[in-house]
Amino acid sequence: MNYTLQFADVLAAWPLLLKGTWITIQLSLTATVLGLLVAIVCAWGKTSGPKPVRFVIQAYIELIRNTPFLVQLFFFFFALPAIGLRWSPYTAALTAMVVNLGAYATEIIRAGIESIPKGQIEAGLALNMKRHQIFRLIVLKPALRAIFPALTSQFILLMLSSSVVSVISADDLTSVAANLQSQTFRSFEIYIVVALIYLALAMAFSALFRLVQRRVLSYPDRR
Repeated sequence: MNYTLQFADVLAAWPLLLKGTWITIQLSLTATVLGLLVAIVCAWGKTSGPKPVRFVIQAYIELIRNTPFLVQLFFFFFALPAIGLRWSPYTAALTAMVVNLGAYATEIIRAGIESIPKGQIEAGLALNMKRHQIFRLIVLKPALRAIFPALTSQFILLMLSSSVVSVISADDLTSVAANLQSQTFRSFEIYIVVALIYLALAMAFSALFRLVQRRVLSYPDRR
């Protein structure tokens, strides 16, 4: 086998790769924030809501966790237009990612909420705090502190899974790579570069989440 690596065509397309990388970052960060909000609301509803609300949330979780992300993506982009809901590839991709992350993160946050000692909640009630204050101040932050490593792994997995959105022509990094491959036929070089970019993104996201953990969720320094 005699194969010569030629990265010139790949490196010459750096503006396209940079644009695809930026769209991947936008999708991932936006889906992370929105998906976390969905998960917090669903976790609260599942632990404190009435029985019908708990049933609906559990049905949502089971549906999303037991179907492939690709099928969910196709549902939002190809199925919903049949009933008049037409979205751009970016919007469909973002919605699918938010819905997917929301279901997985709900169970993680629920586990964190249920790990909080009942005595702390009873203390909040004894102080005449409202339920939403107890949830926000006494339950949610300690729960997030305990489960943040698991959430971080889920966030990074979401970012890596975003490569699937290229199948609906969303202009993410993987879509750009596929277009370059069809133009240059330098598959080996292109996907080496793309793999390194995804690796760099995963490491950058990990560093970002560690910073958030230190600045927002860490215990105050008592010295």
